[in-house]
Amino acid sequence: MQDRVYEYFLNNHKDILICENTKEAMICSEVAKFIGYETFVLPDFRAVYGDDLRSFNDEIMSLSFELSKFYKSKALKKLIITPFKTILNKLPSKKHLQNKSINLGDKININELKDELVRFGYELVDIVEANAEASIRGEVIDIFPVGARYPFRVLLDLDEVESIKKFDVDTQLSQKDELLSVEITPFMAFLQKDEYDKTQNLVNNFKSNSLINDIKTLGFWAIDDFIYYLDNFSAILLHEIDDLILDKKLEILPQAKNFKDLNISFSGEFLEFHKDKKITILARNEALFDSFDLKEDVNLSLKISPLIVNLISKDSAIISLNKPISKKRSKKASIVIDELKIGDYVVHSDYGVGKFIGLQKAKIMGALREFVTIIYQNDDKVLLPVENLNMIDRYIASLGVPILDRLGKANFAKLKEKVRQKLFVIASKIIELAAKRELIKGKIISPNTDEYAKFISSAGFYYTKDQQIAIDEILNDLKSGKVMDRLISGDVGFGKTEVAMNAIFLAVKAGYQVLFFVPTTLLSSQHYKTLQDRFKEFNIPIFRYDRFSSAANKKALKEALFQKTPLVCVGTHALLGLESQNLGLIIIDEEHKFGVKQKEKLKEISSNSHILSMSATPIPRSLNMALSSIKSYSSIKTPPLDRQDIRTIVKENDDIIIKEAILRELRRGGQIFYVHNHIASINGIKTKLLEILPNLKILTLHSKIEQKLAEDEIIKFLNKEYDLMLCTSIVESGIHMPNANTIIVNDANKFGIADLHQLRGRVGRSDKQGYCYFLIQDKNLLSEDALKRLVALESNSFLGSGGVLAYHDLEIRGGGNLIGEAQSGHIEGIGYSLYLRMLEDEINALLNKKSKDLNKIDLKLNITAFLNSDYIKEDRLRLELYRRLSKTKYISEIYEIRSEMEDRFGKIDIYTKQFLELMIIKILALNLDFKSISNYENNITLIKNDNSKISLKSRSKDDDDILNEILSYLRTKAKNGF
Repeated sequence: MQDRVYEYFLNNHKDILICENTKEAMICSEVAKFIGYETFVLPDFRAVYGDDLRSFNDEIMSLSFELSKFYKSKALKKLIITPFKTILNKLPSKKHLQNKSINLGDKININELKDELVRFGYELVDIVEANAEASIRGEVIDIFPVGARYPFRVLLDLDEVESIKKFDVDTQLSQKDELLSVEITPFMAFLQKDEYDKTQNLVNNFKSNSLINDIKTLGFWAIDDFIYYLDNFSAILLHEIDDLILDKKLEILPQAKNFKDLNISFSGEFLEFHKDKKITILARNEALFDSFDLKEDVNLSLKISPLIVNLISKDSAIISLNKPISKKRSKKASIVIDELKIGDYVVHSDYGVGKFIGLQKAKIMGALREFVTIIYQNDDKVLLPVENLNMIDRYIASLGVPILDRLGKANFAKLKEKVRQKLFVIASKIIELAAKRELIKGKIISPNTDEYAKFISSAGFYYTKDQQIAIDEILNDLKSGKVMDRLISGDVGFGKTEVAMNAIFLAVKAGYQVLFFVPTTLLSSQHYKTLQDRFKEFNIPIFRYDRFSSAANKKALKEALFQKTPLVCVGTHALLGLESQNLGLIIIDEEHKFGVKQKEKLKEISSNSHILSMSATPIPRSLNMALSSIKSYSSIKTPPLDRQDIRTIVKENDDIIIKEAILRELRRGGQIFYVHNHIASINGIKTKLLEILPNLKILTLHSKIEQKLAEDEIIKFLNKEYDLMLCTSIVESGIHMPNANTIIVNDANKFGIADLHQLRGRVGRSDKQGYCYFLIQDKNLLSEDALKRLVALESNSFLGSGGVLAYHDLEIRGGGNLIGEAQSGHIEGIGYSLYLRMLEDEINALLNKKSKDLNKIDLKLNITAFLNSDYIKEDRLRLELYRRLSKTKYISEIYEIRSEMEDRFGKIDIYTKQFLELMIIKILALNLDFKSISNYENNITLIKNDNSKISLKSRSKDDDDILNEILSYLRTKAKNGF
């Protein structure tokens, strides 16, 4: 198609080029840019009139941004390139896309700005994390313009703009460079006051089944003066499109006469064959050109360009060395990683499992302080000083609702001691095993350069950055002379198996045997097919060993193993009964799913082989640090290049919606998950689904179905013998089901946000668009907060989004998986968080890294000190800062957080300042071995762990004098090394 675009637009002009989809639009854009056009690529907007538009958030944002740029552009040659579904809609005109600038020195009226931003379609939030969001906190204005790569922080001096800086979404810290202005593009359209009121009125009366009737949800359909672009601009079709119905016939791009698209990999042979042609090489930089060992001459010229254009004629050729770069946003876990909500279960390291009921201010001896309130059995309460917030963790375990502990009983202390003893044994074993492996000489495996290069190029896709890093780390391990013990974590479909196959290829080609352990027959079948497809042209013997293997195949495998034939065999724990005479590498997928005895046997046979483990759950960063000297770790967080976002729709339960969702997936040859998390009523749901669609082939799965039967049935589902899998939320998450790309979750309001995010991640795992429907019974029965949280999932459907709690929960569970004790009853008693913290302590203690004691000190100071709610209004943000401050170990960290607070919220007030000084006192006192500090008026008492006392007297009983006296004393002692 590039050939036709090239030849036509060299000598002709149109305003709009219409394609089938985004992929075609991007390919056409590259060649149009090459011949000097400024291009504006519109998204593939496939909403139908009346659809809830929150799930089309990204497309509308992209539409606004691209059309806004089109109208602003002064280029003589400019071209809108659009998928046909998009251009059939009425779209915003120039009038709707007027930008707003905020410049240094401008006078700002805060109330007017808030009103204007709302009419621009921006959402006012506590903390800015995504495009089209703004937060106004007194003199600090945070705004993330539509289309911008970074958000901006505007600081006011009274009402005048004093500074404008970019800031980082993840840290919320602003950058140093000052900017002169920030430009704000509307989201959807900028409406005048009367237009906004009129649109809001139309939206309120709009007949729709969306949960919330507001402009962001339905405004696109209600704004009455959008325009049809085909009535206002000249257009041409890339090719005939079957589904395109137009009132007028459009011209189609003619066939190219001189040029043809070039679809081969660039090589020296190609250059030699076409040496008489004039060849232009496109490369992002000279280094890329040099890497192919090329030299410019009369027939070969380099053009520095990021474009991907590949064309050939009888006289010339244009060849690009560039690779496509993913445009996807992969959002990291947010700064608010330990967000606690009222009603969450928490574990206090002394008192056990309780329920968090919020922050509470209380007067103690006349001074105002803030406390975290935790409720225990019999409604007993603990008021935890916020400076000791590091004593609690969110309770996470596989049990849904834990039993609250009783205050005043020693049960929790006894349970903790039992767990600590068990963890000591586990930690000792981990370290002992690592020490033994350290003494073993590893088999040296190095790549055969030519054949390995061919293997990499035969993948059919470019490795993501994370995949390449993991492969490089494995290569270094294999040739180091030490035995490898590496864990790769990454979501299903993110390419862990491809990384592992690099190691398998190298090991087999070096003359060794490879055993690939998987927990289920189903995974064995799936990996076997993958290995066959990937290795078919490389003469690598591939075997499978599980309950479906024939007697003849088993016999052939045993003979090959005995004769030391280099091979790879994938199988379940049945592999443990085999003997390999020449074992070089063991791959273990989802090790935590193997039983205790199987793990022991695995340890035996792997004692002197390289080990590569794979897991779909990440490992906590802190545990990773504790284990870093004994286990290597690679993480794959980048989605594949062609992975699409998952379209998320939240709706009230309705037979029409269910029918429409199922039929759309079946029409494109796909399959559906229907999640109903209640076994007793699951057959009733099946009956209802068959009433809606009588011919639907339904597989029902839940935890009470015997495992072998479940495996056999899932294989049938993978073979497309069923249309829909009706299951509870425990449906196997490690299985790759690329044909299932619609998921319907019944009673979505009964799941946590993290669980919903994980369920959503089970579809859209190929290059097909995934659809996720969260259904609720009655929106009127939901609290406003619950409704908001569900609706937020619609707007945040991009890859990696919503990962704040999902990633955190997964991290914690991943840690449990890593140590292989995830099913321990003890974990249920104390929660994963505390369990892992105690494991870290035991490992660190055995490695002589640090003491096991938690940072704890009793500060009974009659001081008014807290993070002021007038300064930081949102409880969740204050709570997060309290938590981070409570975990600090160095005074420099306190100053860093203070700097961040002033950056995010403006100049600190006196009570906040005093709280930060209190945290500095805590760190100094802990380092100097004090266990408590108290005061009565201006008399101050410091007590050490050996019960010796220090008495101080401040100038007065004023807060600042008491703090200064203590700080001065502690700093002097710390300086002198006492």
